[in-house]
Amino acid sequence: MAVTEKKVLDARGKRSEKVKRVEARKKKVPEIMKRTYEDKLNLIAEMAKRDKKVRFTTLYHMVNQDSLQKSYRKLNKASACGTDGVTTREYGTYLADNISDLNIRLRRKTYKPKSVRRVNIPKPGNKGATRPLGLPATEDKIVQMAAKEILEAIYEQDFKDFSHGFRPGKGCHTAIKELNNAVMYKSINFIVEVDIKKFFDTVNHKWLYEMLKQRIADPVFLGLIWKMLRAGVMEGGQVKTNENGTPQGGIISPILANIYLHYALDLWFDAVYRKRAKGYVQLIRYCDDFVMVCEREHDADLFLELLEERLAMFRLEISEEKTKILKFGRRVWQQTQKNNEKVETFDFLGFTHYCGASKN
Repeated sequence: MAVTEKKVLDARGKRSEKVKRVEARKKKVPEIMKRTYEDKLNLIAEMAKRDKKVRFTTLYHMVNQDSLQKSYRKLNKASACGTDGVTTREYGTYLADNISDLNIRLRRKTYKPKSVRRVNIPKPGNKGATRPLGLPATEDKIVQMAAKEILEAIYEQDFKDFSHGFRPGKGCHTAIKELNNAVMYKSINFIVEVDIKKFFDTVNHKWLYEMLKQRIADPVFLGLIWKMLRAGVMEGGQVKTNENGTPQGGIISPILANIYLHYALDLWFDAVYRKRAKGYVQLIRYCDDFVMVCEREHDADLFLELLEERLAMFRLEISEEKTKILKFGRRVWQQTQKNNEKVETFDFLGFTHYCGASKN
């Protein structure tokens, strides 16, 4: 093929355009590198809030030397040690070296979480009953803290307002306040108490992985979460591989639990159940503890009927002994006063709720 003057000029033009693009990218790099870890988290949050369908493709790089050091500083220094026998304070004695070593293993993808030490602690308000608590190794707590903050930046933009557990700016008191406001100022006549049987032990890993993929398209970061889930549990000197569950006590467990119930419960409540209800309904959830308040008995019955089917899809089961519907509210209390009766009480988040009146 003959080389013409026009082709030479065109080729030079294309090369010069390519050079310009490369130089433009080089100019942008310093600006990106100047961003702090907190700036990057804020950027992720802004993107997640702006576009509810965006999937994040590069998150793993944020679990680095800087974020790991900051994560260590946020740990409770008095917390018990895991299977490695190293306390948080002891780990901090040679912090720079330990973090550097941990970061190298994360970069090489050779990091492997240690099994979680399981202990049984007394259950509040239930004599003789205990609940299992998982204690990760110190360096695993650090990695979990970094991963948790990334997940939080994304999912805080998605979570519903009626979800209160382990969230920034929310807690037991905001959940109790929302419940109180609903009963005091809405037409509430029924409370549905629900207990999910051994929730933290039955979270299905494969379902959780699919849920995370709705917002995250970084296979390496997803792989890191998967390693945490499959680390196993040590109890009585024996390590058991966990096919299900996210151990209570792990730093990342609460947000993973919230993500699971966001998809399994919260979205369904808003998009499906609320549209089928005949009167006012409201869900108030603190992680796996939740109540549904409503105006009509039909809605209370329908909620339990549909909820059982919905949770079964995600390998969760309702505890029949601890789940019930009770009459509760201003109108109910007024009726019982006429008949000289008492309104049934219920417990939620450590408080016993009852109907009564005061001079205020």
